[in-house]
Amino acid sequence: MSDPFFDTIPAFTEFKDVVQKDLYRTLPEDWLIGVADVVDSTGALQAGRYKAVNTVGASVISAIMNLDRDASFPFVFGGDGAAFAVPESRHDAAADALAGCQRWAEEEINLQLRAALVPVRDVIAAGKQVRVARFQVSPGVAYAMFSGGGIAWADAAMKSGDYTVALAPPGTRPDLNGLSCRWRPMKAQNGEILSLLVLPRDIGTESEFAELVKEILEILNREAERDGHPVAPDGPTYSWPPQGLGIEVSASRGAKSKFSRAIAIIGEQTIPCILELFGGRLKRFDPAHYKLETMQNTDFRKYDDGLKLTVDCKTGTITEIEKILSTAQEAGTAFFGLYRQDSAVMTCIIPSPFTNDHMHFVDGGSGGYALAAVQLKKAIAAASK
Repeated sequence: MSDPFFDTIPAFTEFKDVVQKDLYRTLPEDWLIGVADVVDSTGALQAGRYKAVNTVGASVISAIMNLDRDASFPFVFGGDGAAFAVPESRHDAAADALAGCQRWAEEEINLQLRAALVPVRDVIAAGKQVRVARFQVSPGVAYAMFSGGGIAWADAAMKSGDYTVALAPPGTRPDLNGLSCRWRPMKAQNGEILSLLVLPRDIGTESEFAELVKEILEILNREAERDGHPVAPDGPTYSWPPQGLGIEVSASRGAKSKFSRAIAIIGEQTIPCILELFGGRLKRFDPAHYKLETMQNTDFRKYDDGLKLTVDCKTGTITEIEKILSTAQEAGTAFFGLYRQDSAVMTCIIPSPFTNDHMHFVDGGSGGYALAAVQLKKAIAAASK
């Protein structure tokens, strides 16, 4: 995956600029869009399996990343799934990684993961585009933003049974090294955790939707501390025992027994907990600095063919945003779905605890993105009648 496409996109650092068209670059036609999501994630979330759903969703990014640690590629985490783009030359490797994730999810986590690889040229032929921007959240991490409708088209094609990736043979496991979920859930500090999805409607104009996004972001900037960042300023809280221990064991044990891998993870988590307790550091590892980087590297806001946020804000702010979005939906500018909960959860990809490129994916603690999508789908279905 040595194509430098993503690295050559000029980065922006103010999220309010996410709707500026000149920040986006068109994805090359000889690339592929990978999409995956958990089947019946709503049912799994209603059963309380929040960590499991989020970890399976993030496993797709981890497996593709581990194909070549030195290569960067655009991707986005969606709570119960993910999307990414790679050159067509990496088709077989990407397909194997996705197939391994599917088999691992089924046999280890008891969840069904569907996946597809869609040629960008097919997306273009369908009248959609895939444009990519690069949002630099910290010196070590930049996240991809997608526009043009192409990712949504690829996702719909997957759910229709097109471009599917076949399940790997029994016992196959992907390389999920670095996939972790050890932080304690983050309780709302300002009122509630809002998970929000806002998508443009075909009957509205692109400029109208851009203005709507700007309005929502301005409200959060004005009414919410740190634009609604759900992670505390000094970072999340270490947990003991490690959160999601069983899931991480299944993801990272490789050929090791579950018991030996669990002991290793407990040992790894013990070190930062003790260091933080006594205000110490170990060689290059400073737990306080690492927590600060974790806060900076969190993807609590994104643009994936529409606005997606998981934010901590006042109940009144949520009500104000909901009224504005209801008006926009009635006017034909956008569809939206939102879900309120009392906490947020984090799933992480950590190449190394000693570098600043660790990534942290946030979702509502009750499965906010997936449950917001239920409301969103109902609005779309009602409008189509």
